[in-house]
Amino acid sequence: MPLKKYNPVTPSRRHMIKLDHSDLTQKPREKSLTEPNKSSGGRNNLGRATVRFRGGGNKRAYRIIDFKRDKVGIPATVAAMEYDPNRTARIALLHYVDGEKRYILAPQGLKVGDTVMSGPEADVKPGNALPLTVIPLGSMIHNIELRSGKGAQMVRSAGLAAQLQAREGNHALIRLPSGEVRKVRSECMATIGQVGNEDHAHISLGKAGVKRYMGRKPHNRGVVMNPIDHPMGGGEGKSSGGRHPCSPKGLPAKGYRTRKKSKNSDLIVKSRHTK
Repeated sequence: MPLKKYNPVTPSRRHMIKLDHSDLTQKPREKSLTEPNKSSGGRNNLGRATVRFRGGGNKRAYRIIDFKRDKVGIPATVAAMEYDPNRTARIALLHYVDGEKRYILAPQGLKVGDTVMSGPEADVKPGNALPLTVIPLGSMIHNIELRSGKGAQMVRSAGLAAQLQAREGNHALIRLPSGEVRKVRSECMATIGQVGNEDHAHISLGKAGVKRYMGRKPHNRGVVMNPIDHPMGGGEGKSSGGRHPCSPKGLPAKGYRTRKKSKNSDLIVKSRHTK
């Protein structure tokens, strides 16, 4: 997806870089596959703010995405490529031969008119979903399940892809985009190819107002607060008091690992932190 730059007619336009949506299908969303998406504004069920710097933003409708890909052996035609405001990836509208419609994450190279299918008999081509047992080693995959039948949970953001490296017994070894090598049950489903919209990493919002459209409020630093409001607050001038960067609750913010050692998983073969 190409990038679109703007002439510097205003200061905010000078550095703004957005995605060109000319390759998306000009049609309304599929209303049968959408549902309301109420914004919380960072509040919990008591109305108290539990997440800072949330609120406002444009109204969104949630698109129901088929992460399970459980229509085995039934081919579908890509009817449209659409924008999804709830994720960085683009989505593809599928029309199955039995009349059902579903949304899936659009992989790189998929276009309107292509045919996709899921199941062990599907071809190894972008957009098809297969069990890890039949995917050739070395293939680039995305939309990976952690538990069979639960639906994909890993590698779903724009431009990401994992690699199937090996098989050991009932598990497959997958190298994730973070560098972590992890075991996944071989019967889990994964989709061939790389997630599309890889140019999403190169966009520049250009102004703070775009962040407000996304439902994010301005973030004020801890060093400008008073000591009662933040551990890094207080002091004369721009002094931070020599304290380490931390959260409002005092938790270190630079590389401090919060995962309990008792929660270490034997499914992680190589940590993403090891070099």
